[in-house]
Amino acid sequence: MSRRAARILVHEHVTAGGLHGWAPAATEAELWPMGAAMREAVAADLLALPADRVAAVTVIDARADATEPDGPARRQTVRPRAGESALDALARLARSHDHVWAIAPETDGLMQACLERVGPARWLGSDARTLRLSASKTRTLAALAEAGARTPFDPALARSVSHWVVKPDDGAGATDTRRHKDLVAAQADAAGRSGPVTLQPWIDGEPLSLTLLGHAEQLEALSLNRQHIVVDDAGEVRFDGVTAVARPGDGDARWPALLALVEQLHRAAPGLRGLVGLDLVWHPQAGPVAIELNARTSCAYIGLSHWLGRSLADEVLGLRMGQSTENTHG
Repeated sequence: MSRRAARILVHEHVTAGGLHGWAPAATEAELWPMGAAMREAVAADLLALPADRVAAVTVIDARADATEPDGPARRQTVRPRAGESALDALARLARSHDHVWAIAPETDGLMQACLERVGPARWLGSDARTLRLSASKTRTLAALAEAGARTPFDPALARSVSHWVVKPDDGAGATDTRRHKDLVAAQADAAGRSGPVTLQPWIDGEPLSLTLLGHAEQLEALSLNRQHIVVDDAGEVRFDGVTAVARPGDGDARWPALLALVEQLHRAAPGLRGLVGLDLVWHPQAGPVAIELNARTSCAYIGLSHWLGRSLADEVLGLRMGQSTENTHG
């Protein structure tokens, strides 16, 4: 049976103008380059698929110059209309597309708001319940602990804790994240902030993340990534990107423990769909310690299809549309 080629809308909330006038300019400036890189990676992977699979890709860019060439023939770049919010632009444009691939910070439930504007029929991603869970670091860690995963609050780690970290409970990346040597100072930092915050033991070890593909039946581990985290003399934490370092079956001795953590995550959040990520720290004695969940495409996606030698965009579409054009992974 023939299948109509799909029109895909790629909405990256920061570069669609979603933070303008809503978040501090410094926050928008910090998140914009990574948002643009994720958006372009998704769009490029979609456009690499045959035209009988993907008819057109539209991206929303609040800074786009209408006089510039659009690029590939199947790509269209649009700006929100004058006075139109990023969410309103998303809702309007979604109606003329078959599917929507959205990326947004967890802050203030933005991913949930995107899903509400799009509706589940066009949505390429995790379900509403899972997005609500991932919007709170505290609730996410509680669910993971209940599923048997080790978290920073595990009593077995208490003796090794020498620092504490304060960050927004719904924050993205390392925004407004500070490490403290003294618990009292950390408590004062948390008390002085507006909005929900979380105060956690800082887990020493190698900062890592897992990139996963969420199916209805399972979470498939795609890659183990090294996170480049910098802490300055004042305790400010900065995220400087991520590098894929291992894949299942490559002989890395950490995979059995990591795959057990993936199974625990699936029990805690069975509604994960598409490309998602789990941040963790590999503790020298305790192994993987879960830190936070990205129930959406993260920066680890950039270049990952090439690194793995498989079209992840095609597979994400396949979760919604049926069999992918490539079936090289079993």
